[in-house]
Amino acid sequence: MHFLIFGALIILFVAAIVLTSLAGKKRREALGAWAAENGLSFTSDRDFGFDARFPAFGCLRQGERRYAYNILSGLWRHRPFTGFDYHYEIHSHDSKGRRQTHHHYFSAVVIGSDVPLKPLRIRPEGLFDKLAAAFGFDDIDFESAEFSRKFHVKATDRKYAFDVLHPRAIEFLLQSPVFSLEFDSKQVIAWRSKKFQPQEFEQAAAVADGLLDQLPPYLVAAMKEGTR
Repeated sequence: MHFLIFGALIILFVAAIVLTSLAGKKRREALGAWAAENGLSFTSDRDFGFDARFPAFGCLRQGERRYAYNILSGLWRHRPFTGFDYHYEIHSHDSKGRRQTHHHYFSAVVIGSDVPLKPLRIRPEGLFDKLAAAFGFDDIDFESAEFSRKFHVKATDRKYAFDVLHPRAIEFLLQSPVFSLEFDSKQVIAWRSKKFQPQEFEQAAAVADGLLDQLPPYLVAAMKEGTR
């Protein structure tokens, strides 16, 4: 009986490996085809340097053994584009003190900006944010009550946040698929805490690119001149 149980477990383990391998192959093929359709390059190779390449983006600095893979790159419309799957791992210990490794995966798109930017974070509002607000740890609220309920916004320069998130930009985000967005000084990242389907890379790029298109002319001029 024990031998049969052990054999069944081995079969299940091998089947899981095969199914995971087939799913990975299917994903690589789908992403490669999508990249070709959009004039982008594609590689499935792992790149362990994305956290150093984009050091301001907190989502790329979680855990250990971080790397990007299934990397798409090129131009999206007229802006630099990088899309990728991302892996990191965290460790915990069970009740017997044994170390356990937990693997996490998600996808993201980075769109380069043709004007300087300032730090700004826009992400879906969560239950923890509502609880934190009750204790005075609030984010930036806007005239649009719907937007303030839906998104959590943080910026070191509050005026910059209001300059970027003017009524037209707010309406654009309310009508768009929801992603977590973050600005550094040169680009915008759009991501979710799970892997994208191929069409979601396009959606993420459209949101990040579209938000940059919404930057008002006075802000663009001031940022280029270094007066803002």
